Amino acid sequence: MTFDGASVLVTGGSRGIGRAIALRFASLGARRVALGYFRGDGPAEQTASELRELGAEPVLVRGNVASTRVAEEVAAVGSLDVIVHAAATGVIRPALETNDKHWDWTLSANARALLSLTRAAAPSMPEGSSVVAISSLGSTRVLDDYALVGVSKAALEALVRYLAVELAERGIRVNAVSAGVVETDALEHFPQKEAMLEMGKRNPVGRLVTPEDVAGCVTFLCSPEAEMIRGQTLVVDGGWSLLASARGVPPQVDESPRAGV
Repeated sequence: MTFDGASVLVTGGSRGIGRAIALRFASLGARRVALGYFRGDGPAEQTASELRELGAEPVLVRGNVASTRVAEEVAAVGSLDVIVHAAATGVIRPALETNDKHWDWTLSANARALLSLTRAAAPSMPEGSSVVAISSLGSTRVLDDYALVGVSKAALEALVRYLAVELAERGIRVNAVSAGVVETDALEHFPQKEAMLEMGKRNPVGRLVTPEDVAGCVTFLCSPEAEMIRGQTLVVDGGWSLLASARGVPPQVDESPRAGV
């Protein structure tokens, strides 16, 4: 599998799962990798340096992923072969303890941003290109304190299905990857971190999902071998969600009201 000469955008690409995805594309030959991030210039510059070492040209896009300015900057990057929306945010608390601002922020960053970015980029994306959204198991399961994020991920997966059908005539594939418990910096924002890590290991494989596991599935969905996979959500959790007793919160977000692009 190669992506020689490809131009890729990864939102949330400076850390965690997004970073692993960006580096995987670079290792497979991508010529240019645009990293979207909200704040934290240090991690973004570090990831950019790693991309250069792999032979890819990094492009840094800083700002709120749901903003008009960022969509305009993405359009200005030029033709993209791949868009991966890995940026995520949200307020982790019971539904009745949230407010409308929390709702608007979470839905905008996690779901609407994919539509904004796709509208900006799709007109110049070549036939055979791909869009992949990173979701979580909370889109279909009721998880503790996960109401807003879970709803936003459900909306994201629904949007993936609609975009997959509408963009098929342009030769653009759209899919999603839903990861189980992944040990990244985002876990630090969860009070039940240790319990989640233990829970994540209690799957048929016997270990946690890694960012690299997710990255491998993303690159597969963007490869020619996945030509006939459209509008699907690929679950990458080692079989955790198959267990009748499985409970927990997939750590795809942090609890503060901020978003990465």
